[in-house]
Amino acid sequence: MSFGDPNNPYGQQQGQGQQPGYGYPQQAPQGVPPQQGYGYPAAPPISPYGGGYPGVAMEMPGGVKANRVILWILGVIQALFGLIAAVASGWVADQIASSPEIDTQGQDVSSILTGTMIVVGIIGLAFGIWAIVMALKIRSGGNGIRISGIVYGSLVTLGSLVNLLGANVFALISLVLGILLIVFFAKGDAAAWFKRNRQQY
Repeated sequence: MSFGDPNNPYGQQQGQGQQPGYGYPQQAPQGVPPQQGYGYPAAPPISPYGGGYPGVAMEMPGGVKANRVILWILGVIQALFGLIAAVASGWVADQIASSPEIDTQGQDVSSILTGTMIVVGIIGLAFGIWAIVMALKIRSGGNGIRISGIVYGSLVTLGSLVNLLGANVFALISLVLGILLIVFFAKGDAAAWFKRNRQQY
């Protein structure tokens, strides 16, 4: 048998050329994007914080989850403190009005104290509502929530330092929580979370 014998199943068939899939890679037809490597398409870019594939939801970072819990804790405590201060100021005002032992000067001092308690209560209630709204918006909010959280954490930290000067030991807790808010919101994974494509959610 000759090498080119068409009856030889092991010989090279004449007129058929090379078999597809062997030898050098062939050019792709027009309209088909070029492939990389050995015919496999290029993998899409993967974000270090998740969500690299289209349609895959990005997972909330652990620091952001922790900040959501911290905001809930601080928000509820501050809102309750504001309500208690407002109610207590009304009780103090009633006691002043019904007490015959307090002279005019004492009533003036007590009125100033009552007004101060009302203002402190309103501020505490406003801070509590602010924290609760941020906690609710962490999953769907944008970068503005992150910046607002950093500002809130800075104010909590500053207020805690002032309270520590007044020998308030409990201010250590809010000081630590305020610092954690700043640190976790300033991290890169938190920035990526709040700047993500929110159309997937």
